[in-house]
Amino acid sequence: MAGPSGVPGRRAVNRRLAVAGLLAAGTLALVVYGGSSLTRVWQMKQEVERLERDIGALRGEADRLSTDIDQLRTDPEALEKAARDIGLVKPGEKILKLPPTPGG
Repeated sequence: MAGPSGVPGRRAVNRRLAVAGLLAAGTLALVVYGGSSLTRVWQMKQEVERLERDIGALRGEADRLSTDIDQLRTDPEALEKAARDIGLVKPGEKILKLPPTPGG
């Protein structure tokens, strides 16, 4: 919409400024809100990776405990050692408590 001298009219300039303003506002909103969303996605990804490591460690511990349980169920010597580690004694046994040695 050029005027008689070939210069764009006032309405065309206003329309272009309005479109440019809307694009700028949209871009700004995307940067502000989209940036925080990207930050949140990155934080969640880090947390998922940490939780996956925790799950791996817990699975390893569960496997070790299952092995210990199987050993306690099938190996009488392992069962006796575990019982003695927590202070149990066989019937008729006597416990001798010695005074602590100096410096030890």
